[in-house]
Amino acid sequence: MVKIKTISRIEGHYTKECTNDVLKMFRNRNPSLHPFEKAREYTRALTSVKLDKMMAKPFVGALDGHSDGVWCTAMSKTNIVQFFSGACDGEIRAWDLAQKKTVWSVNAHRGFVRGLAVAPDGQSFLSCGDDGTVKQWAIETSQNLREQPDPMRTYVGKGIYTSIDFHWKEPKFATAGEKVDIWECDRSDPIHSYSWGADSITCVKYNPAEVNIMASTGSDRNVCLYDIRASVPMRKVILSMRSNKLAWNPMEPFYFVLANEDNNLYTFDMRSMERAIVIHKDHVSAVMDVAFSPTGREFVSGSYDRTTRIFGCRSGKSREVYHTKRMQRIFCVNYTSDARFVLTGSDDTNIRIWKARASQKIAKMSVREEKKMQYRESLKKRFGHLPELRRIANHRHLPKSIKKAKDLSELQKQSQRKKTENKKRHSKPGKFEQKPEKTQAVIKEQS
Repeated sequence: MVKIKTISRIEGHYTKECTNDVLKMFRNRNPSLHPFEKAREYTRALTSVKLDKMMAKPFVGALDGHSDGVWCTAMSKTNIVQFFSGACDGEIRAWDLAQKKTVWSVNAHRGFVRGLAVAPDGQSFLSCGDDGTVKQWAIETSQNLREQPDPMRTYVGKGIYTSIDFHWKEPKFATAGEKVDIWECDRSDPIHSYSWGADSITCVKYNPAEVNIMASTGSDRNVCLYDIRASVPMRKVILSMRSNKLAWNPMEPFYFVLANEDNNLYTFDMRSMERAIVIHKDHVSAVMDVAFSPTGREFVSGSYDRTTRIFGCRSGKSREVYHTKRMQRIFCVNYTSDARFVLTGSDDTNIRIWKARASQKIAKMSVREEKKMQYRESLKKRFGHLPELRRIANHRHLPKSIKKAKDLSELQKQSQRKKTENKKRHSKPGKFEQKPEKTQAVIKEQS
């Protein structure tokens, strides 16, 4: 029997995909028929990079309502529009991000609101402050801002609490102060406490995947790891400078990022902490906060230099830098649950909303627009290593103060490198040993 091959074309493959679309055209992809295809695609890639720079409008809006600097924020894990912020005057506000308005507000603490944490079920959230109390609040939806809601529960401690975090699965939470305390929601006293040398603990975070593991940063420059099933901490690492905040990677549970006082961020692997995996550089002042995207591929940082930057999880340089003329020192940063927007809280009482992709269109795109954007992204990825595309894509306009500080930092690094080379040249063979940069930040590891 003779086998016959036929050309089969399905009508749906070449008719309109939607009412406003045009007919598809078949294309012969034989390279001999398109001798200048690479040159044309390079030109299109260059045009795509330039269009991204021209269409970059990252600022979306501001949430105005606080009367003092915004110190901490928290995002609901179950709702895309619920957002909470705490200020330096003790006020807590709940926001509706879709409408950019306050849902309700309350004067919760005397002094700073140091930490906020939303329960995994999205029904309540916790706050802690300088008055040594932890309060649990129901997430209200009332539009009457004159009503002062009452807390569901109040936990009284023996000192100031600087950070708080909810367990990802069980009704437990951890607080940081003079020591790390583990609480159950239905008990008025902590069920366990951890301490290892630090005068005060500045930040505590539960691992989102390994829910019994948590980490903390201390005032004596330490980073501690805990297993809440054990009675003592697991491991401690002392760095050259103090870390302000810590964030776990939600998709790679062994990795976490530290926001450090030496202007850098460090990615560590909890299994081997004698050296940093990646050093993320670009800030010119102390990094105050860091938060991971829900995808785990990127994180955002806020700094004392009045800028916020977005880094790839394995990139040493920032992908984006956001700043405005009126934005002051940034104390807290956060990603929305859909990873499309970044929120920053600063000393000028404002919470600003930024696009995670500066040139990304917010409105719904048609099928042809989506395919066009995918084609542009593939072109930029294909030709991104070429000098002209890399130069245009990496160029960012910076404020004069930051540019001067960056130039001064580069001058200091060059001077240090020159000094190190002179030491090495004039020392006896084998006497001068220079530690790799990724191990210089770690002074000592204890377990």
